[in-house]
Amino acid sequence: MGYSIGDAGLVFGCFGAGAFAGAFVGGKLTDKIGFYKVQLVALAGGAALFWILSFIKSFPFICLFTFLLSFVNEAFRPANSTAIAFYSNPENRTRSYSLNRLAVNLGWAVGSALGGIIAKFSYQWLFWIDGISNFLAAVLMVFFLREAGGQQSRQQKNTSQANPSLPSVYQDKPYILFIILVTLFAACFFQLFTTLSVYFRQELHFSEPKIGLLMAFNGVLIVLVEMILIYQLEGRRNQLTYIAIGVALVGTFYVLLGLGKFGLPVAFLLITIITAGEMLAMPFMNSFWISRTASHNRGQYAALYTMAWSAAQTLGPLLSSQLAEANGFRFTWFVNGSLCMLVAIAFWQFKRRHIL
Repeated sequence: MGYSIGDAGLVFGCFGAGAFAGAFVGGKLTDKIGFYKVQLVALAGGAALFWILSFIKSFPFICLFTFLLSFVNEAFRPANSTAIAFYSNPENRTRSYSLNRLAVNLGWAVGSALGGIIAKFSYQWLFWIDGISNFLAAVLMVFFLREAGGQQSRQQKNTSQANPSLPSVYQDKPYILFIILVTLFAACFFQLFTTLSVYFRQELHFSEPKIGLLMAFNGVLIVLVEMILIYQLEGRRNQLTYIAIGVALVGTFYVLLGLGKFGLPVAFLLITIITAGEMLAMPFMNSFWISRTASHNRGQYAALYTMAWSAAQTLGPLLSSQLAEANGFRFTWFVNGSLCMLVAIAFWQFKRRHIL
């Protein structure tokens, strides 16, 4: 559309701000009106905003509607996390979140591939097709999940009346510490999809197809392995044990990354290490936060968890890119690796002292 890179950066900033605010409001609304209604409104609203945004050419209105679209889409996440908790039980909850992650990774892979093809013909089609997919998801919810949504609302009301003394998320100090650790971990982890690609291209001189293959390998491993892995591990040890090991593996990835240059086979090995850390840490992080909730405050907990990832997704790559520009990639990888190791130690200490 002829706008500068700086203008594009401002639009991405609006997107990040909308995501952060939407997660907070979505969590609040989930506790007040239930996950079914929030998901339904978010999907239908997202469809309308995608279609509207496809026609907008004015830069101020592009910023405004990008913020609104991100706000509505991200409000879906806390409600969706709460819904997974409702439809699952404690025995299979971690596997339920892993199944959700499998769906997200499949959607990401298919969507990215189709998006590249569609954009070659028309960028406007991207907005229309995204809107249609949101609308179809809303229709599927109405047809298949309406009854469960009504049951959730009644259960939420009864639980809220029966447990009025349960604290809000902001009174749960151990959980706030957990969120801080998650944010630090996520800020490091997101280098996988941002700064790392730049490093592969500029320093290791990998071609774009090779970089794409490495990124796709991460998703393929998750789809093929994670559900089986979680099925074998769930319930055998404390959740924080797996979280600490997973975070330490991500730290190991960054430390090894900083040791020197390498070829494509070693790159695949390193991607395997960070993916193993991801598969251990993230599903059990989800099951951990849900274990601290009741139905009437679950949206608050989900919102804060979502906000931690939104903040990390914005700030982590931004700070690391500045660090890489000032001190080089190797120093940046050692900083990320060291931070992950400290976070892993903190999770392990929490487990030992039963703080969380």
